[in-house]
Amino acid sequence: MSTITESTITDSPEAQALFDKVAGLDTAAGNPRLKRIVRRVVADACRIIEDLDVTPSEFWTAMSYLTETGRKNEFGLLMPGLGIEHFIDLCVDAKERAAGIAGGTPRTIEGPLYVAGAPLAKGEARLDDDPEDGEVLIVEGRVTGRDGAPLPGAVVDVWHANTLGNYSVFDTSQSPWNLRRRIETDGNGCYRFRSILPRGYGCPPQGQTQKLLDQLGRHGRRPAHIHFFVSGPGHRQLTTQINLADDPYVHDDFAFGTRDGLVVEVAPVTDPAALAASGMTAPFSRIRFDFALNPEVAHAPDPVVARPRAEAA
Repeated sequence: MSTITESTITDSPEAQALFDKVAGLDTAAGNPRLKRIVRRVVADACRIIEDLDVTPSEFWTAMSYLTETGRKNEFGLLMPGLGIEHFIDLCVDAKERAAGIAGGTPRTIEGPLYVAGAPLAKGEARLDDDPEDGEVLIVEGRVTGRDGAPLPGAVVDVWHANTLGNYSVFDTSQSPWNLRRRIETDGNGCYRFRSILPRGYGCPPQGQTQKLLDQLGRHGRRPAHIHFFVSGPGHRQLTTQINLADDPYVHDDFAFGTRDGLVVEVAPVTDPAALAASGMTAPFSRIRFDFALNPEVAHAPDPVVARPRAEAA
C-alpha cells in the first residue's frame, strides 16, 4: 500500500520513476536531448497539477483548448501573446552577450505572418501592389556593420499589414506579394521603399488566443509595425520590427514586440520643396531607420530560426 502524502506526490520515488519511464530514460534508444526535454516538461506539468490542485475536468478543458488552437493554426499567435517568443529573444540576447556580441539593432519577435520568396529589388522598391486608400509612406535608411561601415549587397526583407491590419497570402483578397519585398542595398548600403502606412490589428475576436486573453483580462491588440529580416555578408541575420510611435498600443503590445530602439517617429512631408526633392506631388509620410548588424562570430547561437512558415500559392 502506498504511503505517499498529497504534498509529496511529484517528488515521490513512484512519480520520479514514472517520469523517467515516460522520457525513455530506461533505454539507450532515442534522442538524448529530446528525452531530457520531455522529462522536464512532464515533471513540471505534473508539479503544476499537484501544486495548483488542477482537477481532471480543468485538465481536459485545457487539452480541448490546445487541440482547438492547433486546429485553427493559432499557436503562432498564442506564443507571442504568452510572452514566450519574447522570452526566447531574451535568451538569445544573453547567449550573444556571453559570446562577446553586443550592440547593433535590437532583435524582436518575427510573428506568424512571414512568407519567404518575396520579389527582390535593387536599392529601392514599391511595396503596394494593390490600389488602396492609404497614406503614402517612404521608408529609407542604411544597413551597416556595428562599426558604422556600410554593407553593400545586404538584403532587407520587409513585410507589413495593410490599412485594415491584414497581411497578403493570409488575406486572399490581396495580391500575393502585396506589401512584401526584398531589397538589396546599393553601394552605400542604402535601401528605400515606398508603401502605405500600416494599421495595427487585433487577434481574431472569436479565436483561441483572444479567448485566453479574455480570461486573463488582457486585450489582443498590436500597434502598427513593419517587420524585417536583414542580412549581410559576414554578419548575423537580424529579425526585428519597427513600431510607429503615434500608435496608442506602441507600449502596450499584446505580443511584447516593442523594444527600446525600435520605436520610430513618422514625419509628415508637406513642404513643396521637400516634395519636389522626393519626386512626390502630394503630401506623404517618411520614416528614416538604419540597421546595424553584428559580425558573425564562432560559438554564437544561430540567428536564423527554423520554423514552419506559410508559402505563397
